[in-house]
Amino acid sequence: MKRPILLSALALSLAVTSAVQAQDSKSTTPPHSKFYLKAAGGYFFSITPGQFPNVGPYPPQDLHTQYNPANANPLDTLSRKVLTGSYGQGVRGGLSVGYNINKYIAVEATFNYFHSAKNLMTNNLTTVVSTNKVLGSITSHGYVNAIDFAPSFVFSPGLEKINPYVRFGLVLPLWGRLYIETDAFQLSNPPAGAPLPPGTLIQTEIHRKEEVKPSITIGMQGALGVSFNISPRFDIFVEAEYRNVPVKSKSKEVTKYSEVNTAVNGSTGAVITQISTRGLGDLSNAERNTDYVTTLDQNSNTPIGQTGTVVHYKNDNAPANDLKSYINIGGLGANAGIKFRL
Repeated sequence: MKRPILLSALALSLAVTSAVQAQDSKSTTPPHSKFYLKAAGGYFFSITPGQFPNVGPYPPQDLHTQYNPANANPLDTLSRKVLTGSYGQGVRGGLSVGYNINKYIAVEATFNYFHSAKNLMTNNLTTVVSTNKVLGSITSHGYVNAIDFAPSFVFSPGLEKINPYVRFGLVLPLWGRLYIETDAFQLSNPPAGAPLPPGTLIQTEIHRKEEVKPSITIGMQGALGVSFNISPRFDIFVEAEYRNVPVKSKSKEVTKYSEVNTAVNGSTGAVITQISTRGLGDLSNAERNTDYVTTLDQNSNTPIGQTGTVVHYKNDNAPANDLKSYINIGGLGANAGIKFRL
């Protein structure tokens, strides 16, 4: 009697053990390499706006002046506004390689590409009193493209299906440019003695593009996210990320320049004749290149005069000097992506 009972108990025990093992095999993710890959994209918003740097001699202002020849000082200021913002607003995409040290801690190495939104950096407008006739305008917009390397630690409770996590680390910019595009327009009197009909004005139109190169810098980043397991090898995740990456200027180069001077009828604006043009190759070394410094002194290569649109420097054959400026390409954003376990 005891023997059949013992055999039955043994059979029941084996059946339960097999069932438990089968259940475990269904609920447990099969073992993989500790390495994984991630791809993510997101959009960042500016949360620490500051005053933009100067664009050459023009401060970061939205300025509207009015020309009134009846006044002793013919230029009256109608409105003036300081322009502020940040280059941290824009789209970002990244690829990561990660390694799970254990169930709760991982390290990641991420390469990101960032393209910022365009920002209005300066806007000067001069009109004639009691009319909408424009005598001059200068408008500059700037945007940033950058590639960075972001090493970080990731901490999580190690849950299988829905796994929250925190991530923090550094941001090391590898390459970046601040691009500034400027369009200028001006109406002026022709030089004395020029063989032009009475009432003729000289219309000057300029388009230029500058690239500002940054100095080496280090920033900080942190994120709070949730990962959702969708298959043994794939997760999808969403996260909120904060970045603080201050960048200071190192040098600047004018990469595009187009200037056209045209004689026009002062009343109708009809073109009479083209007077002259200037291109990128016509700029002096000092007009084309700038080295940024922390202090300007008597030895700095600064402007000493101007003839028309041509700016003369102490040494036209050497890069100009200007004060360093600072921007921030950090911000608060949201990312989403996919994780693949190798």
